[in-house]
Formats: sequence, C-alpha cells, structure tokens
Amino acid sequence: MKRMFLLFILLGVVSGRRTPLLRGLPTTRTIEENAPAGVSIYTFNVTGSPLSSGVVAIHPTIVNSNPLTEAFAIVPAGDLVYRVVTTGNPILDYETMPKCFDLQIFVEDTAGRTDLKTLTVQVADKNERPVFWGNMATQTVRIYVLEGTPPGLIYRVNATDPENGELKYSSLPESVPFQVLENGDIISRKKIDYEKDPHCYFLNITVTDPEGLNSTRTVNINIINIDDESPYFTTKQRIYRIPEEQSPGTVVANITAKDPDDEDSPSRLFYSIQSSDTYFSINPSTGVLQVTGRIDRDVLPLQLHPNISVIVRVEDSPHGGHSSEMEITVIIGDINDNPPECNPSTFRKEINENSTAGIVLLDLRNSCKDIDADPPNNLFRFTGLSGFGSNNFALESAESGRLVMAESIDLENPSNPGVEVYSLTVRVQDIASPNYSNTIYIYIRIKPVNEFFPVFSSLSYEFNVPEITKVGSSIGKVTASDADRPPSVITYSIIAGGGTKDYTNAFWINPINGDVKILARLDYETTQKHFFTVQASDQEKTATASVTVNVLEVNDEEPVCSPKFYSFQIPVSLAAGTNVNGFRIQCQDRDSDPRSFRYFIEEGNVNNHFTFSPVAGSNTSQLILASPFDYESGLDMKWIYRLRVYITDDNLLSAKNKATHLVKTGTVTLSIRVIPNPTTVTTTTPGFTVVTKRENLYLDSAWYVPFVTTLGSLLLLGLLGHLGVLLARWLCARCPPAPRADSTPLINTPDKKKPKKEVALEMIKLSTVFDGEARDPVTGKMYEFNTQSGARRWKKSNEPLQPTAAMQVMSSATGNSGQETDRAEVPIKKETSEKREEPREVARPSAGPSQAPGQDRVKVLKWKEEPEDRKLPSTAQQPRQ
Repeated sequence: MKRMFLLFILLGVVSGRRTPLLRGLPTTRTIEENAPAGVSIYTFNVTGSPLSSGVVAIHPTIVNSNPLTEAFAIVPAGDLVYRVVTTGNPILDYETMPKCFDLQIFVEDTAGRTDLKTLTVQVADKNERPVFWGNMATQTVRIYVLEGTPPGLIYRVNATDPENGELKYSSLPESVPFQVLENGDIISRKKIDYEKDPHCYFLNITVTDPEGLNSTRTVNINIINIDDESPYFTTKQRIYRIPEEQSPGTVVANITAKDPDDEDSPSRLFYSIQSSDTYFSINPSTGVLQVTGRIDRDVLPLQLHPNISVIVRVEDSPHGGHSSEMEITVIIGDINDNPPECNPSTFRKEINENSTAGIVLLDLRNSCKDIDADPPNNLFRFTGLSGFGSNNFALESAESGRLVMAESIDLENPSNPGVEVYSLTVRVQDIASPNYSNTIYIYIRIKPVNEFFPVFSSLSYEFNVPEITKVGSSIGKVTASDADRPPSVITYSIIAGGGTKDYTNAFWINPINGDVKILARLDYETTQKHFFTVQASDQEKTATASVTVNVLEVNDEEPVCSPKFYSFQIPVSLAAGTNVNGFRIQCQDRDSDPRSFRYFIEEGNVNNHFTFSPVAGSNTSQLILASPFDYESGLDMKWIYRLRVYITDDNLLSAKNKATHLVKTGTVTLSIRVIPNPTTVTTTTPGFTVVTKRENLYLDSAWYVPFVTTLGSLLLLGLLGHLGVLLARWLCARCPPAPRADSTPLINTPDKKKPKKEVALEMIKLSTVFDGEARDPVTGKMYEFNTQSGARRWKKSNEPLQPTAAMQVMSSATGNSGQETDRAEVPIKKETSEKREEPREVARPSAGPSQAPGQDRVKVLKWKEEPEDRKLPSTAQQPRQ
C-alpha cells in the first residue's frame, strides 16, 4: 500500500509543477557502518510558498532509493525542519552492503507545488572486532575429549575479521594442559587420565585483529571417562568345601569385584564361568556362585578327583570389555548316599544232587560293591539268609559273603521234599549310617544225577496186525521208565530188524511215546512174522526189548482168470446147452480156496442166452448157451454180444459173513458175434489182449521236477532264439542285399541269350558336361555323370572331365516271358519346325530334368533284332559326390 502511495506521488511530481521547496538538497553525506537506529545523517528545511502560507500538504518522504533499502527514514526535527536518520533495519555493513545510496526526497505544499531532490548517503568503513563463527559466536562451547586421547588437535576455533585482517588466537589460563595455536587450533599437550586428572577445564579463547581489537569466548573442555581399566576381584578366598548331592540353588561362594573406571559410582560388572563346568553357575550381576547340576562324588571323574576347579571371569561390559579372571577350587565331600549294589542281583547256581557238605557255592562279595567314594561309606556286610530249604545252605561269615552247602541233598530220598530249585534271599547292608541295604536273590537248582537204567514194561512185545492195515496206522505201543527223580525223558528207537525184501524199514516207532506204526504194506502171502528190536534211552543209559509182529491173513487178493478177454463167432443155429465155441475159463486166487469162486454175467447178457457151468465151487467153468436165438420172431435183435463176467471168492461164506467179510472180484470180457446161417463155420482161435497202462505220478515232495523241466525248456528256447538272431545278423553282414530291379549295372554281364525283340531307338544329341564322378558298387570301376540330367559314362584313366554327347535309349517293345511281341512303333510323321522346337518328354528317371529347348535332337526309328541282354547303361541319376 505504501509503495502504491509513493507511486502516486511520483506521478504527481512528474505531472505537477515543481518549485524549489527543499533547502540544502541535493547533497552528499557520509555515515559509518554499523550505525544504530536513530543516528542523524542530514538535516534540511522546507520553504513554504506565499500561496501555501507555509503549510506542507505532504511532508518530505523518501520515495525511492538506489539501491532499494529501508535503512533510512525522514523524521521531523522542528517547524519545517526534517532530519534523515538510520532505521537499523538493516544495519549498514560496509563489507556486505552497497557503499552508496541515492535517496529521492519528495515534498508538496498546500498550493500543489512539489519538489524532488536527491540525498546521497555514503557508508564509511569502520574497524570492527573479530567475529567468532558457529556456536562460539553466541554461547560457551562444550568440547568432550576421551581420556587417553594422545596429544594433538581436539578442536578448531573459527573467527573472521570484518576488514579481512589477519587474526591471532590466544588462551588463558596457561596452567591447563591445553593451548590455542595462532591459527585457532586447540591442542592437548598430554594424554589425560580420567582417574588422575581433573574431569573439566575452562579455556578462554581470545582472537585479536591487526589493530588490536579482540573478542573473547570461553570453551568448556570435558574429559569423558572410557573403559580403559580392568576390574579386579575383592574376594580373597580361593578354596571352598561343600558335600555332594547339594540341591540346585545352594550358594557356594559370593564373588565380588570392582572396576577402577567406576570410582564415583557403583560398579556395573558382569560375572561368568569360563571353565567347562556343569555343576555350578554364577549370577552375572551379583557374582553369587550356585549349584546347578547334580554333584555325585561317587562317579567319575569326581570319584578320583573330588576337586572342581572353576575359573570365574569379571567383565566391565557384556560384550568384549576389560576383564579379569580368578580360579577357585570347590572340594566335594563324600556322604553315604548309595546302598550296596550287586551285579547281578539274581544268582542262579546248578549243583549235582548228593554234593558234599561244605563246598562253596557262591562268593557274593565278588559281585557286590558300594560306589560311595570313601570308607566307611563304602563298607557293607551280608546277613539274613532265608527261603524255603535254606537250612541246606549257610553263609560262611557276614563279611566274606560266601554261600556254602550245609548238607547233602538226595532227590530219590523219600524224606526229600522233592524241590528241584531252592529260592533263597540274602540281605547286603551298609555298615555306616543310614545303613542302606539291598536284597540278593539266589536260585539253586539241584541237578539230577542219572543213576538208574530205563526198564521196559515187558522184555518182549507181540502185536497181531491184519495184512490189509493201512500204511501209517499204529499197531501197538512199548513203554519204559527209570527210577531217577525227576523222571528222565526216555526216547525210543528201532535198532535192529523190521525190514522186508522191498523195504529196509517197514516199521517206525515214535521216539517220544513208543507208538509203533507201519511204513509199508504187509503181505501175509509173503511174510507172516516180522521181528525187530526197540531201544529205550535216557540220553545216557539204554535198555532193549524185542517186538514180534504177526501178520493176519485177510482176503485181499482178487481172482485172476485166463483168458482176460476173448472174442469169437457162433452160428445162429447153435443148440441150447452147447459149450459156446468150447470156451473154458480158469481162475486162481492167492488167498482163497478154488471152491470159493462164483461166476455170473453182470452186463451184456440180453435175453439171458449165456450162462456158466458150474456157476460156483470150482476154479474152472464153461460158457454154455442157455437158450437158442430167435431172430425170426423179433425176440432177438442184437448180433454182437459183449459180456462182462464177474468172478467172486465168496462162495464158501454164509450170507451173514458175506456182509462182514471182505470179498474180492475179478472180471473177464467176452465179445461174441452171431453169424446168421453160415455155410462154413470159422473156428476162431481163442486169444486175448494185454492192455498195459502206465501213469507217471510225482510225489508232493517232488514238486521241483516239473518246475526244473519247464524252466530248462524255456531257457533252451531262449538260447535257440538268440542263436537264430545272431545267425541272421551274420548272414546279413556276409551277404549284402541284391541291387534293385531298376538299377542296371554299368557293364553287361554274361548271361543266357534271350529272344530277340523289336526295339525303337530314339537318339538325342545332348551337349552334356560330366561334372561328377563315382564308383560303381558292382564292378568297382569309376564313372562320370552329369548332376543335372543324370547322364553318365565310364571314366578313362587320366582323362579330365569334358563335355561329351550322350545317348538315351527308349524301348518301345518289350517281351513277355521271354517271347517276342508283334507290337511295333509306327513311324512318326515329320513335324513342323515350330512344333519341333518345343521340348519333348523322353522316358528317363524321374530325378533327371527334361530336355531343354534349343538342343539338337535327331530321332531314328528302325527295326532291330538284337539280344535283350545287350542294353545300354541306365541313365538313372547317381548320387552327387
């Protein structure tokens, strides 16, 4: 707003009338720098005009300054008297501000007359005191120096002279171990020890300019205590004693220490145990040493070395400060805290019966010990022998611990209680209080002595066994015993006899219970009695007995008749009662009377035309025609009869015995053909057919036979297949495959002459360049070929590749099965020149390119009869080399 006002005044001055109203202006005045506010620079008067009656409408005002500044102002000094003064904002500074200011002063009276004059103010230089920089310019500076800092620079004082004069620095008092150099560097003159020297110093720093003006500031130098001293232990005791088995937390020692760096305050120290110790821990803050783990004096290593060495370290910082170490020794005392132990705690002893009294059975002291370290804590004794039958045993003495036999024990004695194992207990007890104890368990087994031989219940045994008894059946039992107590385990065996002509061992005896079984089928017709000797053994002593096995006869053989099979023919007019064809059957049975046979026809006897005579009571019988044949009336229809004859051996048995006795049956088969009214009866010679049936059977235990056979067959087939593959590979390697049908050798090979054919040849003249060469796979010769057309020729030795003419042959007539055909190519008419210039497709391999236009071509068509085997080389394209 003020600037807008001044602008309006200037506009008015420019546009209005100016009358000299300001007296004493313009002029130049000088003022020293740093002048405070209100310093008068210049005083001037305002002259009023007659029209204004000496009244000023606008008082003198600084409307502009060059350069701009607000450091000056105009104040009234009386009636129409004004004074230019400093405002102090800003304070004039010769070194940093302009040296001269032009102030334009405007005034206007009430008559509208104005005046504008200039006052030039020059700033004069003045010698000023030096000025400190930074914090020293306004306050006392605190400097912190670590103790132990080596002599040298600790701080640099900065000050300037407004006149840019050279400054000098000085300090007081001189007694302090610091000084200021002339360039303002504050240095220490010695290494300060916080524990010995003062902790704070005050140093007055004075800076002086060349004209002697100076400024002074105070520097407060504080010494910072550092951790440069090692703590030391104040505890003097080094040996401590505690008993073993102290509970965790028990205080062993109170370790104290002090740090010289903390003389003015309580020490802040940290305690730790450096040795590898599992028994103690230390409070890191208080240094109290406590028990943390179990301390057992009776186990290693404390059993041999009861002194525990503990290295305690004290530090003045938890991480890598100064430290000191002290070794203390804790001696562990032994107490009686363990009972006697026996290993093993259970004893088992075996002695023979009838052992003499007084022998030592066990020495218990050798197996028992007390792990307490020192006597009398590790001394013990044996007392309290007890248990059923303990009167048979005794302790030799309480200290020795030897168990002895008090009296002999005989197991066979009726007065003996019959105990095989005696269970005893013995107490082992500490001598020292609190008299801990343990119990020993002793088991003494009385081993029986084999004093008696086994005795069979009978010296001989006889068993009656039917011959049809199944294999594996029990036929009897033998028993034996002895007088030893407890009874001995007796085993049975066959030591002699018991064999047949087919089997070495026909009988088996159970080794545990003496049960006798048969291992082979018994046959009364072969052997009626078997004899063998059995033995009873109690592992040391043996006894024998004889066994007789009587084989009882049983009807187990079936009748065997001859012939077994018979076939014959009979006339249809054969009279009833006639012996059919004179047939006679004769039978025998190894275990039956000849009179026991009975004959009957079971199957095939249609209309009962046939019967046997006699039907029973003889070992021989004839086949009789019982009734004549009647085919005319239709009663008989069959002409062939197949009779199945049964022969049983039960003829001598009553009806009651037949139901209970074993009956065997034999069979005979007869085939009878009836001949209608034969003119000649052909006598058929009796004959029979022997059928042999063979069957391979494998035992269950022989499972490996088919397995091995099958596995061997598979391996043989695999080997033959592998050999076949190898043979095929060998043949392929030795005999390469024949060339394809469309590839013709480069040369003609001698062959069988074939019939002549009609051939039409088309000859084309080609300008061919043979730019490649290869070796013929059949003859092994080198040939040249054209890579574009496929033309080729044999290469002559030492002949370079060059253009040559080639012929291409196209056969227009072919033979079929070696026979000449009547087909011929009709001559082609002469073509026009235009058409002759067009390319014509010629029969050639698909890989070769067609004839290019412009080539000279001559076509020759002729009839020629030549052998087919005289062909030109094929023009098939060869692979590029």
